Amino acid sequence: MFSLVKSVGLFGMNAFEVSVEVEASRGMERFEIIGLADAAVKESRERIRSAFRSSKLRFPNLNIMVNLAPADVKKSGSSHDLAIAIAILEASGAFPPERTENSCFIGELSLSGDLRPINGVLPMTIFAQRMGMKKIYLPKDNAYEASVVEGMEVYGVESLSELAHCLSGDIVIEKEPPYVPSEKRMGDMLDFADVKGQQFAKKALEVAACGGHNLLMIGSPGSGKSMLAKRLPSILPKMTFEESIETTNIYSIAGLIDKSAPLVIERPFRAPHHTVSTAGLAGGGGIPRPGEISLAHNGLLFLDELAEFTRSTLEILRQPIEDGKVTISRASGTVTYPSNIMLVAAMNPCPCGYYGHPKKKCVCTKKQVSQYLSKISGPLLDRFDLHIEVAPVEYENISSLKKEESSSAIRDRVQKAREIQTERYKGTGITCNARITSELLHEVCPLTEDANTLLGEVFDRLGLSARAYDRILKVSRTMADMDGEKLIDRKHVAQAVRYRCLDRKYWENG
Repeated sequence: MFSLVKSVGLFGMNAFEVSVEVEASRGMERFEIIGLADAAVKESRERIRSAFRSSKLRFPNLNIMVNLAPADVKKSGSSHDLAIAIAILEASGAFPPERTENSCFIGELSLSGDLRPINGVLPMTIFAQRMGMKKIYLPKDNAYEASVVEGMEVYGVESLSELAHCLSGDIVIEKEPPYVPSEKRMGDMLDFADVKGQQFAKKALEVAACGGHNLLMIGSPGSGKSMLAKRLPSILPKMTFEESIETTNIYSIAGLIDKSAPLVIERPFRAPHHTVSTAGLAGGGGIPRPGEISLAHNGLLFLDELAEFTRSTLEILRQPIEDGKVTISRASGTVTYPSNIMLVAAMNPCPCGYYGHPKKKCVCTKKQVSQYLSKISGPLLDRFDLHIEVAPVEYENISSLKKEESSSAIRDRVQKAREIQTERYKGTGITCNARITSELLHEVCPLTEDANTLLGEVFDRLGLSARAYDRILKVSRTMADMDGEKLIDRKHVAQAVRYRCLDRKYWENG
């Protein structure tokens, strides 16, 4: 007796088809699993036997051989438990093979026969649909998440016994209703209306949000750097459905899905502590899991006290920022996670925090200031599109009763600028100005004659790198979009350059 049931495996973000083949023949009673299965998969033999007993299902007294094909791809985790159990039931004649056609089975069995939720359900369900599967059976707790995938019949199962009786035709399991996303909950976010003064910094954050640019803020303690950064998510543009699916895939794999709202519709805001390890930031582990860089995909990664991070941890950021992805290689394989992020960082200018302060005297020596600033390497500094100084708040601003502009008003302008970019880059895979490729840079960033002259003068006088030139041009493109202009004018270049001069003040004179 032979049976074949479909399942899905997952390595990193790469889902792959798994065919669970079962041969049940007469002979000495045994139960073997082959097909390059790891220890967790092989342990499923005992879980399945116990689940059968607890569910009052007869485990066949036969020679059972289970093959997880393809045999040259390593299978890990417990997500194949359900598929193996169903294949054994089918091979023993519990129900006809037609009942499992065009169906996929994933889920972990407990010793009691109940189904436990697993991670990575969304990418598995999407892949099952691409395989041509019409139905997917999985743990009840994962059904809401899987229902995000349109056109797939999702069945949430509570136990092996329930599914066995369903496939036998004794009971009916209701199909999970399609997921309907709710609106973005702006009320949960901090508002820029609470920030007094700091008009220059607010404008820089608006520019960063409009174009998806990386931003570095330098200022003395208490100037409001962290306060500003924590309010940045409230002005970011809405996520597209494609961005939501991409981000949700990562959160599904990491096991961070909110059961009440399985689709991520708010741009992520990740703010790891400066003691985070390199693996915590970039991702890692035996089976590589996403790190903070990938968890911030399509959102914001905020690094407070930037100079307190270890040098090796910061240098890991360089390639992901440039390539929009992070690749982790292990003996078991290589995994690539996306990392299209806005990197926002804040730091003090020196150990005491008051170097360059207009009123408080810095107590650090010149060498201490230099050593502190040197923790940020030139190549990493070059990857920030905007460098701004957050000045101390004046008394007249902090004591003012004047109402500040709200996040919703700023966000309307940001959304308008992003819509211009979405239309411009339609069909290219580019989502914002910060992601403009070198091939398209000069095509989408046309300069007036005055703007070209100014940019040439700045390039020669400041000795800019090619990367700095590209980033100034991209920021200028964003400034022009905010003004609704197709050509980049001299004023746009001047503003972009103004947002990128702090490295001259601190790193050359520190």
